[in-house]
Amino acid sequence: MTAYIIADIRVLEPEGYQDYVRQAPAFVAKHGGTYLVRGGDVEVAEGDWQPNRLVILRFPSADSARALLEDPGYREIAPLRQDNTQSNLVIVDGYHA
Repeated sequence: MTAYIIADIRVLEPEGYQDYVRQAPAFVAKHGGTYLVRGGDVEVAEGDWQPNRLVILRFPSADSARALLEDPGYREIAPLRQDNTQSNLVIVDGYHA
């Protein structure tokens, strides 16, 4: 079943975060992921949520999404995001009728 990583990211240190942005796509692709949303304008249509920078990734399965986060190479670059942003990430299963 398709799964998604949804991240709400507030960039604190743009230079350090850009190092992450340059390196992360190779790891996403390695685990079968594709970017659906990577930043861009956000319009709040309802509610109080004020997301900053949204990133939405699609993976073949939740296991593939977890494999990205557990990949030793990815774990080496993850601090570039963690140290330069405030991030919230979730893995969610896609809808399957």
